[in-house]
Amino acid sequence: MKAGLLSVAGLSALAAAQPHGQAHRHLHKKDVVVTETQMATATAPRAVVYVDNYGNPLYTSWGGANTQPTEAPEPYSAPEPYSAPEEEEETTSSPAPQPTPETTEAPAPSYAEPTTSAAPAPTSTSSGSDSSEGSDSSVDASGYSISYSPYNADGTCKDQNQVDMDFEQISGYSMVRTYGTDCNQTATVLNAVRAHGMKLFAGIFDISNIDGEVSNIIDATNGDFSNIHTISVGNELVNNGQYSASDVVSALNNARGQLSGAGYNGNVVTVDTFVAMIANPELCEASDYAAANCHAFFDGGVAAEDAGSFVLSQAQQVSKACGGKNTWITESGWPTQGQSNGAAVPGTANQRAAVDSLKSAFSGNLILFTAYNDMWKSNNAGTYGAEQFWGMYGNAPSSK
Repeated sequence: MKAGLLSVAGLSALAAAQPHGQAHRHLHKKDVVVTETQMATATAPRAVVYVDNYGNPLYTSWGGANTQPTEAPEPYSAPEPYSAPEEEEETTSSPAPQPTPETTEAPAPSYAEPTTSAAPAPTSTSSGSDSSEGSDSSVDASGYSISYSPYNADGTCKDQNQVDMDFEQISGYSMVRTYGTDCNQTATVLNAVRAHGMKLFAGIFDISNIDGEVSNIIDATNGDFSNIHTISVGNELVNNGQYSASDVVSALNNARGQLSGAGYNGNVVTVDTFVAMIANPELCEASDYAAANCHAFFDGGVAAEDAGSFVLSQAQQVSKACGGKNTWITESGWPTQGQSNGAAVPGTANQRAAVDSLKSAFSGNLILFTAYNDMWKSNNAGTYGAEQFWGMYGNAPSSK
């Protein structure tokens, strides 16, 4: 990759021009695609500026090479606090739902004022700490959400007993996000969600089979959508070049129609990276709220303790691009092992610092990535050897 001005002029340009591309777009075990990408080396951070079709700057990325820089990037400054306007949230309805524990819907964004600190130069290119236990098993989960993938290390599906075991440690979160409908995961996770009085952010991964995926969700709920907070249609499909924005919007509208016909009147969104969302506002315009993934680790110029202010600034930009629409950050976290990416250094202590920073910046509308290490995944040139090690609670209890 060469430093310079990159024009985000369409789908293929956006997909090709994002050096920090979110490494978590392949969260569906049967569709994992590993692409080896040639990456140029460098000895110092480099600025890459992204612009829209009219030359307006969208985002600047620092560093991003798979090498240790010789000096730290410029310190990152926190933005001013931002509160998106409140929106009246639609309620879900369904025929004769079963009684469930009382829950509270997530409020409109309430962002706390973040603090700032200088980004130190990384001291090593990888973390030697044991991340099997994660950064902090006693982390305060109140008011926040977390993502979860029900796969064993060998890629096989977890059964209901395993899912229930995993949920014992994450039951304090208000909502859990999943990404697909394979492995009967909507049903198994929904059972665990109901048992703990939580909400589910369910996912449709394969929009080429939109009818089948929607049918799987409808069947799993058995007509009771009371614990479904959101159904997402696709994850980072525009960012990774699989589909155009219009393709995704068409699939979303198709899914919404079928779900409404089955009695679901709740949130339907599509999730993409903050860069893709800003460059393609039609994605959030078609969604009930703006849903963007944002990982400070992949920027290369942001230290762990500044993750919250970085992600907050991108959430502000997404909301602005989407006309002030209610905005959720649907993935954000920090790895415990892997290679350094400029100022971003993996490690259990740094994961704790990043999560604390995120919680300082966001009092809600944030899905932390992720509950447990995903040992079924594979690394590629853009994941810094960290792809399996984002679990906040280390290895899943059901995998030990």
